[in-house]
Amino acid sequence: MTKIMLNGNKKLTGDVSISGMKNNAVAILPGAILTNEEITIDNIPDISDIKDIINILKHLNVSVERKNSTLKINSKNIKNTQIPKEYSSKLRASYYFMGALLARYKEVSIYFPGGCNLGDRPIDQHIKGFEALGATVTIDNDLYTIKAKKLNGAYVYLDMASVGATINIIYAAVLAKGKTVIENAAKEPEVVNIATMLNTMGAKISGAGTNVIKIEGVKKLNGCYHEVLPDRIEAGTYMIIAALLGNNIKIKGIIPEHVEALTLKFKEAGIHIVVKDNYCVISKPNRLKPLKIKTMVFPGFVTDLQQPITPLLTQCEGESIVEETIYEDRFRNIPYLNKMGANIVVKKPKAYIKGKTKLIGKEVIATDLRAGISLVIAGLIAKGTTTILEADHILRGYEKLEEKLTKLGAEIRVE
Repeated sequence: MTKIMLNGNKKLTGDVSISGMKNNAVAILPGAILTNEEITIDNIPDISDIKDIINILKHLNVSVERKNSTLKINSKNIKNTQIPKEYSSKLRASYYFMGALLARYKEVSIYFPGGCNLGDRPIDQHIKGFEALGATVTIDNDLYTIKAKKLNGAYVYLDMASVGATINIIYAAVLAKGKTVIENAAKEPEVVNIATMLNTMGAKISGAGTNVIKIEGVKKLNGCYHEVLPDRIEAGTYMIIAALLGNNIKIKGIIPEHVEALTLKFKEAGIHIVVKDNYCVISKPNRLKPLKIKTMVFPGFVTDLQQPITPLLTQCEGESIVEETIYEDRFRNIPYLNKMGANIVVKKPKAYIKGKTKLIGKEVIATDLRAGISLVIAGLIAKGTTTILEADHILRGYEKLEEKLTKLGAEIRVE
């Protein structure tokens, strides 16, 4: 088991470059099996979630070659075999093979996906979409078998704007006969990016980035070159770190509109931020004003930054309030922040953070990816040494974390 140790309260300065987006990359790789031709995807982060997706591709007899941040994927010899629990349980994004294999073979067998424990995370909207397209879904002890004699275009209204369901239904629909319409579709950048790749491959998708996506099915898809977006969650994480400890920290490789909700909150808190075309510069202010934050679907405040921003709220002068509307169990970092000296009361779906409080280094546990990085941030501002156990969760989503933070002046060690 991996652990991270930090000696906190060090001033940070310098530059940090943002890696490819985890949530984009893990969703886009299963889409590469929709064609027999070679797909080249660039800006792939070197994180454990990507390694787990590659393991599933290789289990399906797909050829995968990696050189630095570029993957070449060739599915001409793919075999549609059952994806066992040992692979699917490693990460939530394994469910994207449902839509991709269903589109290609009209049949898929896979165990329920894993990932972070954030409360109830059903895939009922995915199933709703598959069934609308003509598939039958059978569930037997977490084994999902999805079959269809043929897939026909359909109208699908999502009860919630789910990124996963939107992408999975797009995958299932691109090779279906006729037109599919997804209403209340997710508008996140990763959805737009995947639709762009599929259109480059020959798909006919319109409306990505809006709440109505239309897909006209095609008979086949071609190979292509494509690039993953920079990671807006990693960018937001380093922006928060810079606001707490930074002296003119330059965060390079961002897309400003992807982090606009966080940028606006920074301005409310009194954090000076200079935003240019593909980078921003942030320094620690003398005083932080309290904030009210409500997580929402894009372009609102993203749920994946709710836990990372909470350590910053402990340093605001006054009471801040966080309302979590996406995942019910996204407060599992709070007991450990309180152990370190925070004053936070949770009354779901809200957390009340009273500041400013001094944080002291303690031994804590990363219960999931974003909870873990929130403890890294807390450890960076705490007095003394913080030891984070079960840190494998954190390394699922942050490429070269130790290297990047050390370059900025942090004292961090991953064991």
